[in-house]
Amino acid sequence: MTNSTTKNDQIALSHLNQQGEANMVDVTEKAMTSRTATAQGFIKMNRATFELITSGKHKKGDVFAVARIAGIQAAKKCSDLIPLCHPLMLSKVQVDFSLDEENSQVKITTLCRLTGQTGVEMEALTAASVACLTLFDMCKAADPAMEIHSIKVLTKTGGKSGHWQAQ
Repeated sequence: MTNSTTKNDQIALSHLNQQGEANMVDVTEKAMTSRTATAQGFIKMNRATFELITSGKHKKGDVFAVARIAGIQAAKKCSDLIPLCHPLMLSKVQVDFSLDEENSQVKITTLCRLTGQTGVEMEALTAASVACLTLFDMCKAADPAMEIHSIKVLTKTGGKSGHWQAQ
């Protein structure tokens, strides 16, 4: 994450300079390390829509294949979407789907990896978000009341702060 701690243990937002202006963090002096982040998101839908997409009978085709490609592309374009994100040379982007039949929802899990000077949490979050949004877009005619929820970082490794895992 991009927060740093000051002497008083207060959080200093690193994307603001001393004048409070937006500032892209200078990572020039940071070490090149292997960095990985995973994130998740869920999309809940009605039973009929869930059955439509899991049976492969959706008239738009394989919605999971389209959402996977959208998530991968989104991770690659993260710095175009989030103003102060660094453009990164990702070495791996993975988007996976888990079906929760009992709750008529799909869990999207993403992984982003690189060797670089800054983390990939935003890329993993963007991949999860856009994969959810793509599923919503492809199914909204059948179920406009779908709900996207619980988008969050699950893990991050690498860099000065090392390993972090959500509780």
